[in-house]
Amino acid sequence: MTPQSDTTLPPSDYRLLVPRDWFRIDLTQDRWRAQLKTFVDHQTEGRSAPAETKQEVWATLRNTAEAGVRNGALEFFLRPELDDGGILPASLIVSLIPRTGSLTPDELRESFEARGGGDAHDTEVSTIELPAGETVRIRTPTTMDLYVQMPGAVGYLVLGFAVPLSGTTGPMYRLCSAIGESLRWIV
Repeated sequence: MTPQSDTTLPPSDYRLLVPRDWFRIDLTQDRWRAQLKTFVDHQTEGRSAPAETKQEVWATLRNTAEAGVRNGALEFFLRPELDDGGILPASLIVSLIPRTGSLTPDELRESFEARGGGDAHDTEVSTIELPAGETVRIRTPTTMDLYVQMPGAVGYLVLGFAVPLSGTTGPMYRLCSAIGESLRWIV
């Protein structure tokens, strides 16, 4: 595989740099539930987390992964953030949204702005330029979604970050942004 040089050709794959301490779960394989259980078991091992906490984390992460799979998710990355014995992982879900008509990033941004939502005053919607292409960024206090337009107008690759403890400011915002900037297309 070679890095993409012609931005009109659709990519065959992507490359994304994610820190080593983020646990990767391949949602395209049937074994993702076992991988998720391994993550939860590893994070609770040797900690005084109650069984209810472990079960709650497992159920939340499983539901997130299942919803992601239904919506085109390819990968699920988890980074533990500990809070007084609780386990609240930061996460990244990488999803593919095949061709959404002929929506340009500006049109997609406008459609997100028109939808508004519950806490619109806490939501920032903008169009930014990443090395991989024009991107719509939706940022709330604890989430950041990057809708990266794929070359060849074949759709969008979505990087969905959730950072429940530290939020999308400071070091975690910079880390999530750096992960997004590392995205490269492969033909």
